[in-house]
Amino acid sequence: MSHADISKSFMRLLKETSIAYVFDIGGLLAGFMVASQLGIFAKAEWVIAVYPAILSAKGVIGGLLSGRLSTALHLGTIHPRFFTNTKSFYKLLEALVVITLATSVAMSSIGIVFGTLFWGITFADFPAILSVVMATMAIGLLLSLITIKVSFVSFKRGLDPDIVVYPIMSTVADIFITLFYIGVISLFFAGYLGSWVIAAIALAFGFLVFYILPKNMHEVNFIKTIKESMTTLLIVAFVVNVTGTVLKQISYFVAERKEVFTVYPALIDTIGDVGSVVGSTATTKLALGLLTPSLASMRNHAKNIFSAWSASLMVFVILAILSLAINGVFSLPSFLSLISVLLIANVIAVTAIVLLSYSISILTFKKGLDPDNFVIPIESSFADSITTIALLVALLLIG
Repeated sequence: MSHADISKSFMRLLKETSIAYVFDIGGLLAGFMVASQLGIFAKAEWVIAVYPAILSAKGVIGGLLSGRLSTALHLGTIHPRFFTNTKSFYKLLEALVVITLATSVAMSSIGIVFGTLFWGITFADFPAILSVVMATMAIGLLLSLITIKVSFVSFKRGLDPDIVVYPIMSTVADIFITLFYIGVISLFFAGYLGSWVIAAIALAFGFLVFYILPKNMHEVNFIKTIKESMTTLLIVAFVVNVTGTVLKQISYFVAERKEVFTVYPALIDTIGDVGSVVGSTATTKLALGLLTPSLASMRNHAKNIFSAWSASLMVFVILAILSLAINGVFSLPSFLSLISVLLIANVIAVTAIVLLSYSISILTFKKGLDPDNFVIPIESSFADSITTIALLVALLLIG
């Protein structure tokens, strides 16, 4: 890709980013499912706390895949087709399955520690949490096929996969992973047979990973992806449990305010998209030599940053209106109250996530690591925590 292709005008970047962010509005569907199924989320103390961890984990996996695909498509190391592709493409998919299992186990393990400290659960709940998380994530692997298709189609049509793929797929993933999670939880608590079905799915997932690992132990790129991702996984596993703990506090604070629950997945989606656009475009520019690996070069990335931020502000306003309308509580006072909360949360969260995404891009590149193994996975999980904390701060400020 040429310098001219990368160096677009602010308005073109804003338009392209806004189109991608429009899909975040679909995150309201995920939120509405949560708001309408609060009874299911009250089945056990850990159910609501694990939910943002599931969203974050899917964001990590989708972010890793979309980031690697976007850069590889630009560099020509992966071709935009499913069949007769390069070896790198197929090894990336196998690594993705292993990383998904590792993410599930790491999240559940750290989650039980957080749970005993903050959620009011015991170590006896660990098998339930592990099997539910693993089963949900295993079913969620189907979304990777959609991510690949969107990457290939956008690249073929001259769009920048760094800008459009993750924002589109993060919303699609939130909707379906919420649906999968509600389905898994419902089945798990439906009775003895249901819990065994969930356990069987989790075990099948484990066997698949043990089939993939032995035949890839000497594949350099496979091992590199796994090793670099493991560092990310430990960070993510800790961060997502912070998110779950904060969300439990929000659930106590807002009680039955369904408009807040409805808008929540879309908010974390949008902030994650801001970070992905800033970070992913930076990693591509670094790979192409169009950015120097220093924080001072952020000024040369300003158009990407401010177009991503501006688009997020527009989306937040739309989200406030639609969330209130969907729940039948729209009025001028309620709109002013909710939009005040959302805009305060936006300013806090976007500032933090832009600095984080850009810093990770620079640091990983300077250390000779593949930024695509770190940037979107880390920023997406931090985006969830940062947005959740920013939302709680804004709610406390506005009252």
